[in-house]
Amino acid sequence: MGQSIEYQKQMTEVVYINLPGPVEPEPGMSGGELLHGFLAEIHNSKNEELKASLTNLCFRWNVHYVETK
Repeated sequence: MGQSIEYQKQMTEVVYINLPGPVEPEPGMSGGELLHGFLAEIHNSKNEELKASLTNLCFRWNVHYVETK
């Protein structure tokens, strides 16, 4: 008799951050909007080490930046 294989179905969701993001937090913004502004600001940072860390995290969590013009 063969041994059963255990598996776990993994759900993945892709998150898109539209650039440019909100520049300043405003009253009444949702948590998602605040996070969007925060991530957009870090993405536009001149600190290359910080941007590299953010990029690494984004790859792990399926977060993609989208340039809108």
